[in-house]
Amino acid sequence: MPDSPAPASWHVPLPHTAAAVPMARAAIRAALAGTDDPAGRDTAELLTAELVANAVRHTPGGSRIELVVELLPKQCRVEVRDADPEPPAALSPHAPQPEPGPWQEHGRGLLLIRSLSSECGHLLTAWGKAVWFSLTVRN
Repeated sequence: MPDSPAPASWHVPLPHTAAAVPMARAAIRAALAGTDDPAGRDTAELLTAELVANAVRHTPGGSRIELVVELLPKQCRVEVRDADPEPPAALSPHAPQPEPGPWQEHGRGLLLIRSLSSECGHLLTAWGKAVWFSLTVRN
């Protein structure tokens, strides 16, 4: 039986601007480039972009944002850390699922994360919170 690849992780500081989203997408693409799962890579990129966009939109300008990617043997875990300790209520286990109207431009990001990830949640950090998701990936 072949050995599993060793876990790898990346910590990427992001600017508190709209440029953070394409930077995060590029980082997740690079981190998952060696996996044999194009759909998983696309899903990870979409969900990462949603988390980063939320961090930019909902935290004070100039505050710290960091992307953390952990590539484990059968799983990818992505965290976006920001300076706002307030948890996103829509990721709580018993939170009601919002139903955005067809003309609303916002309100679907956390719904996508809950629907498309294997697991998701949030946790407090020393300087704010981390919102995370994990996906099963084929290496």
